[in-house]
Amino acid sequence: GVIAFFEEGRGKLTGFRWRDRLDCRSCSPSRASTPLDQQLGTGDGARSVFQLVKRYGAAHAPYLRPITKPVTGTVRIAVNGVEKAEGVAFTCDATTGLVTFMPGHVPAAGASVTAGFEFDVPVRFDTDEIEVDLSAFDAGDIPKIPLIEILP
Repeated sequence: GVIAFFEEGRGKLTGFRWRDRLDCRSCSPSRASTPLDQQLGTGDGARSVFQLVKRYGAAHAPYLRPITKPVTGTVRIAVNGVEKAEGVAFTCDATTGLVTFMPGHVPAAGASVTAGFEFDVPVRFDTDEIEVDLSAFDAGDIPKIPLIEILP
C-alpha cells in the first residue's frame, strides 16, 4: 500500500501525479468542465502554442497557475467560443500542459482561446519518514503524509 509506494519512491526523492479532489478541474469541483472555463490567451494569427492555466482570484491580484499535468482525454479547447476537436485542430501534451494548434487551425488575430480540463498536481512526499501507529494488531494508522507541489 502506501508504505510500499513511499519506500519505492525513496521518500522526498521522486515526484508523482496526485489528484486533489478539492481542486482538480478548470472549474469548481462540483461542476463539469466546459471549453469556456479558463482564458488561455488571445490569438495573433501566428502563435500556435498556449499553456493551460487556472486563474484564482479576481481583479485585484489574480494568480495564474500553470497546469502541467492535464488528464488525458479531458482537455476541451474553444476559439471565440467554438469548441475545437482534439487531434484535428489541436493536441495537448499531458506532461507539460502545452496546447498546440495544428496547421490551418492557428487562432486568428484577436481570437479568444479558452479551455476546460481536469488535472493532476505534480507532488512529492515532504518527509523521509512515515510514522505508523501499530496500537492494534494487524492494523496500522498513518495520521498524516505531507505532500508538497513540485513547481515548474
